[in-house]
Amino acid sequence: MTQCVPSLNLPKTLNYEVSPIKQSFPSISFSSLSLSCKSMSKSKKYPSISASVMSSHDHQNPSLDAFTCSDRRDEVLGAIRSSLSNCLSETNLHLTVPGLKSKIRGKVRDIYDGGDYLVLVTTDRQSAFDRVLASIPFKGQVLNETSLWWFNQTQHIAPNAVVSAPDKNVTIAKKCSVFPVEFVVRGYVTGSTDTSLWTVYNKGIRNYCGNALPDGAFFQRGLMTQADYDEASRKALSLFEYGQRVASEHGLILVDTKYEFGKGCDGTVLLIDEVHTPDSSRYWIAHSYEDRFQNGLEPENVDKEFLRLWFKDNCNPYEDEVLPDAPEELVSELAWRYVFDVILHFSKDPIHDRISRNVSMALSSLQ
Repeated sequence: MTQCVPSLNLPKTLNYEVSPIKQSFPSISFSSLSLSCKSMSKSKKYPSISASVMSSHDHQNPSLDAFTCSDRRDEVLGAIRSSLSNCLSETNLHLTVPGLKSKIRGKVRDIYDGGDYLVLVTTDRQSAFDRVLASIPFKGQVLNETSLWWFNQTQHIAPNAVVSAPDKNVTIAKKCSVFPVEFVVRGYVTGSTDTSLWTVYNKGIRNYCGNALPDGAFFQRGLMTQADYDEASRKALSLFEYGQRVASEHGLILVDTKYEFGKGCDGTVLLIDEVHTPDSSRYWIAHSYEDRFQNGLEPENVDKEFLRLWFKDNCNPYEDEVLPDAPEELVSELAWRYVFDVILHFSKDPIHDRISRNVSMALSSLQ
């Protein structure tokens, strides 16, 4: 296979917001779902994953109270607490897996050069405010398997770079030329305030908080061609509309999210990175949203906003050089919110050993 990128030194990302989709959310009846997780072979059959946030005998709309009172909470929290010392915070697969050439450490993912492929390991690192705040048990597994489910469900909207998923924390993907642009789609925060970047730019202002924004810079700098941008924008909006619809069917509101794209060796625009995970998206509980909004309360959320709010209340995460350690109770609670009933069985294997074994087998099968 021809290699499409000369190196793994990915360009810096420009955050670019596409037009939001406005959608109303009717009353939603939540139905419990089952879960089945299977590792992938070389074929494009991703793990069959669905999230159940309530036990099967509950037939009301979900809320955080329902999560708290779930009859599985004690079981899951017990597994979480016993795994606090077994989080996947760092990986060194290039030292344990033959054929891996180099490593790039991202905020959450470690990316390895596997020749014709990239090996992406989703760790348990929790990032916010452009820094790593803690490690959350099972978070990497939840993010990886959630993305794989969405990649599989959205192939009719956007082809993706996924080749296989040999491990709960690992995705092997095609190499592609990554567009250094994030496509942010918002359903509730539209960027229409007087101080939002898009509003300021539309007024003709070309210097914003010290950042020069010359006309046409987006294309003149070669970040994307007009044709690639138009195609990626259409895909991003269609993905968001589909994600909102699926979320609403499960009692959730997909508030906003971001997508990343690249171009494959054959010129196809591919969806990459992650899709609709609690890290790349904000989710609110639909059932309680309207009432809380009318009473001036924060929406019930099921994403990492929970951790962000704690750090904002206890320090200045943007300026303090050293941040306080997140309490174990907070870490366990956040892990519970990530997990819900997604994971029915928790692996007791040492995580790094399990990943090394599975990645070695997967790369051998691709040769």
